Amino acid sequence: MKTARIVVLAIAGVSGLVAMYLASGSDNKPPPAAPVAQLPTVEVLVAKSDIGLGQAVRAEDLQWQSWPAATASSSFMRRDGNADAMKDVIGSIARVPFITGEPIREQKLVKANGSGFMAAILPSGMRAISTEISPETGAGGFILPNDRVDVILSKREKNPDRSGPDIVISEVLMANVRVLAIDQAPKEKEGSNSLVGKTATLELKPEQAETLARARQSGTLSLALRSIADSNAATGDPSTDDQPQKRGQSISVVRFGVLSSTTQK
Repeated sequence: MKTARIVVLAIAGVSGLVAMYLASGSDNKPPPAAPVAQLPTVEVLVAKSDIGLGQAVRAEDLQWQSWPAATASSSFMRRDGNADAMKDVIGSIARVPFITGEPIREQKLVKANGSGFMAAILPSGMRAISTEISPETGAGGFILPNDRVDVILSKREKNPDRSGPDIVISEVLMANVRVLAIDQAPKEKEGSNSLVGKTATLELKPEQAETLARARQSGTLSLALRSIADSNAATGDPSTDDQPQKRGQSISVVRFGVLSSTTQK
């Protein structure tokens, strides 16, 4: 009988200890985390992989991705606005490169409609015209597609004195001109910082294209590479806009190492 009492008391004691342990553990539990607010999202068409300049967009290059509605630009292609946007984009040509995850914008694409790549990316009202270049007349090969250049015409004229050597005259025909391609390469070769070619294709206005065509018959054309910092500068200096240098202005000419001046007629 005494043994039975001892067993009952032992069980009761152990139960009490267990109850105390559980009670103390529940007091130390951290409070439940507050629910995270779910931001409203929309599905935006993005590049699933990198899309290069001039590349035709394929179905495997695109995907729908959730995007915070508050930061979704009106220029993004949204599924709720056009569920067939992916079908509309397929077959278009990239006017500029896209990186993976970048939202697709219609302004950066062009419908080829059977036209060649250059005709498809050429802005309305502009012309593409090529001119011969060499390392000497093309900044040593450091001019790349999408760079800005000045077109300089150098020509040799008879000395009015007839007794002296011929005079070499140079003038800026047009400035801040965009280079579309070197030879037939519309983009920089991967990992290269120079691109040596024999022709440069320039983006010109119709009247500039006529000027360039005439200038090729009268002298040597050179391309002067412009800095990125001043490519978009707009000043009265003819070297910073797209207007040719005016006649009647004095320019410096070097003849046999001697600096002199002459006036264009």
